[in-house]
Amino acid sequence: MLRWRRRALPKALGRLIEGLNPRPPAPQQRRRNPDAVVDCAIYAAGTRKPGAVHYNDARIPRGGFLWLGLHEPDAVTMREVGRAFGLHELVVEQTLEGGHRPGVEVIGDVTRLVLRTARYVEHDQLTATSEVVDTGDITLLIGPSFVITVRHGAAGALWGVRKEIEKRPALLRHGPWAVAYAIAGRMVDDYLSVSADVERDLERLEEETFEARRSAEVAHFYQLKREMVELKRAVLPLPEPLASITPPTALQPYFVDVRGRLARAVDRINGFDNLIDSVLQARLTQVTMAQNDDMRMIAAWAAIAAVPTVGAGIYGMNFANMPGIDSRYGFWTTIAIIVLACGGLYWRFKRAGWL
Repeated sequence: MLRWRRRALPKALGRLIEGLNPRPPAPQQRRRNPDAVVDCAIYAAGTRKPGAVHYNDARIPRGGFLWLGLHEPDAVTMREVGRAFGLHELVVEQTLEGGHRPGVEVIGDVTRLVLRTARYVEHDQLTATSEVVDTGDITLLIGPSFVITVRHGAAGALWGVRKEIEKRPALLRHGPWAVAYAIAGRMVDDYLSVSADVERDLERLEEETFEARRSAEVAHFYQLKREMVELKRAVLPLPEPLASITPPTALQPYFVDVRGRLARAVDRINGFDNLIDSVLQARLTQVTMAQNDDMRMIAAWAAIAAVPTVGAGIYGMNFANMPGIDSRYGFWTTIAIIVLACGGLYWRFKRAGWL
């Protein structure tokens, strides 16, 4: 009986400790993303063919094309798409990750075009931590009979682009590059819209800077400059890739229009730097002037306080022979001299604008 207790006691203690400190659950493998495919459709003669389509089983008619839209696909989904369309493995790997710089490259008969997305984040008031611009990216894989769009981030949803271009059958007849034009045009329109909203934030900061009652904090300017850097990374590198692509001849005027609108967005965003720097310089000047005013006020009060300090220091040295010690009115005379001296200094500093 004693031996049984000796063996059972450690087991019971072990079960008790294990109950107090449960083992962490085994990590689960990431499941396949079922929502990666946003939409998949076949377009022929400028119209969308009815019915649901899967890219593995799609039969693309002659002269038509397939548009497959993906949102943040996982590796399994993207590799299946790569096998279905004969994509190079490096293209598949690059498309899996977001944060790419705008650019274009041609691999075989597939053109890879990367566009940055941007959207304005609404906020009641600009603070030191406000998110003003949210960016992502879209990768377009443009082949002879297909276009694959892979979007990363919350910005740049393409359902509106798809609905709009489906209303333009004459444009859809030009094939996958028509989709590329529509998406590029929408991204540029978003840049112009975001820049207009950011400009309103700048105007609000400018008004607050020159208000008599309240001025904007310097941290707000630096936060807006950080957000502007993110927007510039999305917009400023894009003109060169757009200028280097070679769409079909019928679509070249459309891309010329996109490049023209993009130039306006680039000019506007570049102008924001000068505007932010000018308003920030004015605010820093205000801060410097306020600090100078504070220092002058402190110096003025220190000078006024020095008068009674000197008087108390002199008459506190406990010498036997000091003027006025034996006088009946010596104390009140000293107080009067101190008050007159302090009052004179106060009047002089007040007149000079130090107080």
